[in-house]
Amino acid sequence: MTGYVYVLWSDSLRKRYIGSCRNLEKRIKEHNRGKQQFTKGGKSWKLVYSESYDNYSDARKREIFLKSGAGRKFLDKVLSGEVSERLKEHAWKACVG
Repeated sequence: MTGYVYVLWSDSLRKRYIGSCRNLEKRIKEHNRGKQQFTKGGKSWKLVYSESYDNYSDARKREIFLKSGAGRKFLDKVLSGEVSERLKEHAWKACVG
């Protein structure tokens, strides 16, 4: 089953949220309906980044990395346009060995 890791942005809160799921479209709708504690106050959340994986387990591992210090720095570079698609793939492969 496919898995996704995603990054949402709230203009009203000026914050981003990193998560993983099996159904990306459904999950974003849940966030915007206020179904999650952290994202409840930040309507409307916009998808600013996502990656898909062959299984949920790999997506969850990537979520954990993106929430780490190195992962946050990586996301800062990706979202600012400093990192190319090819470099993103290489960086992830280096993280998982």
